[in-house]
Amino acid sequence: MAERLRARVSGRVELDAALALFTTFRVGGPADILVEAESEDDLLAVAETAMGVPLAIVGRGSNLLVSDEGFRGIAVRLGRSFRRHEQTEGGLRLGGAVYLPAAARLTARLGLTGFEFAAEIPATFGGAVRMNAGAHDRCMNDVLSEATVIDLDTGDRRRLDVSELGYAYRRSNLRPADVVTEGDVRLDRDETNRVAGRIAAHLRWRREHQPPGRSAGSVFRNPPDDSAGRLIDSVGAKGMRVGAAEISPVHANFIVAGAGATARDVWALINQVHASVLERTGVDLQPEVRFLGDFT
Repeated sequence: MAERLRARVSGRVELDAALALFTTFRVGGPADILVEAESEDDLLAVAETAMGVPLAIVGRGSNLLVSDEGFRGIAVRLGRSFRRHEQTEGGLRLGGAVYLPAAARLTARLGLTGFEFAAEIPATFGGAVRMNAGAHDRCMNDVLSEATVIDLDTGDRRRLDVSELGYAYRRSNLRPADVVTEGDVRLDRDETNRVAGRIAAHLRWRREHQPPGRSAGSVFRNPPDDSAGRLIDSVGAKGMRVGAAEISPVHANFIVAGAGATARDVWALINQVHASVLERTGVDLQPEVRFLGDFT
């Protein structure tokens, strides 16, 4: 399979590729094959070559936990050529591999406002579109106008209006095999120093309220009219540990993977916290973290 992909893909094709490098937890095993696509033709080649083989799309891995045993299939990520950007009449067109904080800094330089919230989200643009990522009461649904998506199962290329993405809190109706290759965001004009000042304020808030270290941000989605962090704190789970994974004493909805932590440590801690909250409050917290590989 790797040889067939190398014959058709202009980007990198690697066997037994470490996936921990592409996650913010920095834990987990390898993928059987990693494809780093540099063009839409590369993605189409994966769709046509890998029929029937499990596929996983990996970006910055800011909400991803990979099993210690790795992923038995093909992991696909977008290469440097998808870090492109261009200014449009109504805002910006961003490639799927553009890093959100970099895009936010770009808007400051261009004097464009509306994307400041993205400065503190350590994700790629494609991943943010998929998850309707957000911060400070703003999310992708507020700024995205349309996105280009390639289905790795079928090879179909679709240009979708934001209304077709079925956005809800931290979710969309995009399928697991859908790769977001680019999208357009609607932005307004503002003075460069004002935009930069709001970005600096967001980053300062993050440093003051969220823990440092290897984490995937919020572990659980906030339930309606409540906070996952408050619920976890209310059952006394702050500081709970499994192995080298710990519920952060700074923010209860963060798990920090310390030195020597494994994916199994993180997985077990997520399950313990979930069980504690369910038993003592009756709230069935839903994970915001995505799991890749076998955790059974």
